[in-house]
Amino acid sequence: MEEEILEEVLKKEKVLDWVKIGQFGVFLAILIALPFLKNQLITGSLVNALFFISASMLGFQSAFLLCFVPSLVSVYAGLLPILLAPVIPFIIAGNALLMFVFIKLKHRGFWQGAVFASLAKFAFIWLVGMILANSVLHGISKVVMQIISWPQLATAIAGSAIAFLFFKIIKKI
Repeated sequence: MEEEILEEVLKKEKVLDWVKIGQFGVFLAILIALPFLKNQLITGSLVNALFFISASMLGFQSAFLLCFVPSLVSVYAGLLPILLAPVIPFIIAGNALLMFVFIKLKHRGFWQGAVFASLAKFAFIWLVGMILANSVLHGISKVVMQIISWPQLATAIAGSAIAFLFFKIIKKI
């Protein structure tokens, strides 16, 4: 009897592993495609929504791997100017910070976790961007710097709203 129960549990865990792999694959494919929309506000909002969703559904370790994709593809797609290439590792870290803070605080409520995560990402990327702009990236244009300023906060908040709607919809199905 105990062996049968253990066997059933192991079968369910294997199915869950395949489901998570499938979800990861879908998130990865979408994150690769989104930068080709070439609109920072739309792309950023959808990317951040996927970060909130993947962090919730996959956990931090799996979702963390997704942080690398949008920034790298954005340079290739032309959404992120090549001048900002030195900022990419910090954008990736900001995305990871968004997911980490959200996972740690979402037990207090979705919005509290999402807002603090969005503020943390924005503050981190903006601060690093300003430091780099005043040291390594001398003469970088204000238009280019604007990419790593308020749009980071706006797209993170918009992404949290999209993720919130997504979770409301799937709970009703």
